[in-house]
Amino acid sequence: MNYSANTDRHSSKTILPLTKHGFAASQLVLGFMAHGGGWNDNPVTLSELKRAHDAVETALSVGINMFDHADIYSKGKAELLFGQVLKERPEIRDKIIIQSKCGIRAAEGPIPSRFDFSKDHIIASADGILNRLGLEKLDILLLHRPDPLIEPEEVAEAFRQLKATGKVDRFGVSNMSAGQMKLLEAYLDEPLVANQLELNLLKLDWLEAGIYMNHSEGKDYSFPDGTIEHCRLLNVQLQAYSPLARGLFSGGDRSNASAAVQETAALVARMAEEKDTTKEAIVLSFLLRHPAHIQPVIGTADPDRIRACSEAMKVNLSHGEWYQLYVTSRGRGMP
Repeated sequence: MNYSANTDRHSSKTILPLTKHGFAASQLVLGFMAHGGGWNDNPVTLSELKRAHDAVETALSVGINMFDHADIYSKGKAELLFGQVLKERPEIRDKIIIQSKCGIRAAEGPIPSRFDFSKDHIIASADGILNRLGLEKLDILLLHRPDPLIEPEEVAEAFRQLKATGKVDRFGVSNMSAGQMKLLEAYLDEPLVANQLELNLLKLDWLEAGIYMNHSEGKDYSFPDGTIEHCRLLNVQLQAYSPLARGLFSGGDRSNASAAVQETAALVARMAEEKDTTKEAIVLSFLLRHPAHIQPVIGTADPDRIRACSEAMKVNLSHGEWYQLYVTSRGRGMP
């Protein structure tokens, strides 16, 4: 497939790990969790379809060519909407990269909601995703959240079958530690291409795990040691979900926020003014400045916010500015 690369100033200097797996992806990804009309059984409406069209069109206009889904988003309706967009605009298919996620099952009678990496569930989920999106082939399929009952041989067989039948091109994971990835990788025929994690200015444990190496306070941080480094070594694309921390630093409600959050929001606003850019761009540039070449997955459906986020591609934080944001957000100096 002929994927078109983002050619703006920032990404022209950035080689994403996904590039090494054959995907010329934009550094920002548009997530579709906010679409579909909610987590209910109500049918999608024409206004929701227009909202989806507007989001896709805005994303493409600012150079975003990658879209993120999951089979559970709005109980499958988010994928249905995107599939309708593709049906009405088939010419964009060869210009974009589409990924989705599976592995979370809803409650069924007395059985609680759960994670399921069984071969049968992965294959059935992929078939459902393709059907809703109206596709014959998905570019990337991610396993959504780790299943404690994972049998890596089964997952490998599911991936092998989906690849052989031409239903999925490449595979990745979400919310997995380095140890969990290594176990799975030992059974796979080809490398994982992505790991999607919550990374942002508010949830800093992905950075703190490294900062507190060999430090007495390190025991207080639960982010699995070595996960970021493992992904970097193997060219696994790190993708950040909730990269804006739900708008907390760029206009969201901070009435009950900590002093550190308030101070960070003020710093973000000052930096945005100084650099003549948006607050969203400053928050996202914190992730873009990291040498792992992180791909933020922005979840907004608002065209104005999509455009505001795209300004991050023009922001280049200095080493000192990055640490200003980091130290202010953590609420105390470096150890």
